[in-house]
Amino acid sequence: MTQRVEDGSHGPSRPESEKEWRLIQRVVTESVSEQRRSRRWGIFFKLLTFVYLFMIFFAVRFSMSGSGINVAPGEHTAIVDIEGVIMASESASADRVITALRAAFEAPDAKAVVIRINSPGGSPVQAGYIYDEIRRLRGEHPDKQAYAVIVDIGASGGYYIAAAADMIYADKASLVGSIGVTATGFGFVEAIEKLGVERRVFTAGAHKAFLDPFIPVKPYERELWEDVLQTTHQQFIEQVRKGRGDRLADDNELLYSGVIWSGEQALDLGLIDGLGSSSYVAREIIGAEELVDYTLRENPFESLVGQLGVSIGKGISALFVEQSFPQLR
Repeated sequence: MTQRVEDGSHGPSRPESEKEWRLIQRVVTESVSEQRRSRRWGIFFKLLTFVYLFMIFFAVRFSMSGSGINVAPGEHTAIVDIEGVIMASESASADRVITALRAAFEAPDAKAVVIRINSPGGSPVQAGYIYDEIRRLRGEHPDKQAYAVIVDIGASGGYYIAAAADMIYADKASLVGSIGVTATGFGFVEAIEKLGVERRVFTAGAHKAFLDPFIPVKPYERELWEDVLQTTHQQFIEQVRKGRGDRLADDNELLYSGVIWSGEQALDLGLIDGLGSSSYVAREIIGAEELVDYTLRENPFESLVGQLGVSIGKGISALFVEQSFPQLR
């Protein structure tokens, strides 16, 4: 008969039991966390699949709708919008506007072209490109007149473009003109001196850095820059005179001073030919009431893809951070 020796032990020691319990707890916690991560990824990819299917449907639908120009089956007035700042990176860039203008002038059923302007101005280069193209297209299509219609504002570069049209119309309260050139900036010379900051500029060319806001402007450099602005201003004036001819009231010394006028004042100064909207011009002046928009709009599909790409990038980044750094939760 075997006799069991009692040593007072009734199982693992308490420290070992706690260690095992913590291990089990850790395994369970990790398992739950992994399930949560898997579930989130599953939801994410299901949503991504749904969005891509929606995009495919949208793309097919958009491609079936044509180019986006709702061309009427008959005689109409072509509309080209110039909206916002006239810059190469904006919707009112020369490339986009010129593409729309060519389509409008070349459309066989377009009786005339209305350039609808709502712009405070922008780049004289971009405005000059558009101005020159309007004049060229008018020469190629002598039977198709171009009308500029100023909506809220047609100032500076906006009016520069309008001057290329055969006739200009605006509302009595529209803002018109501002035939001038400006270049603005700030000077921080005294500010960095007070902060004890030393400005280090290395150039090849005595005046290469003359527009640096942390360097004092020399009198000769100021004259050089003002001469550039005066030259650009004179180019602006010449183009306006070329477009408007003897309709301008040249006896007003403020005409080319950069002053902006109301539509009613602009009519008296010869800056515009009449008061009216694009609908009025199409109906009463052109005689083709149907308006067809030839403006080159942003492709809705491309815009959606771009926004979706950003959203997906943010989603993947967030999931990666969450998986890699769970302690941040």
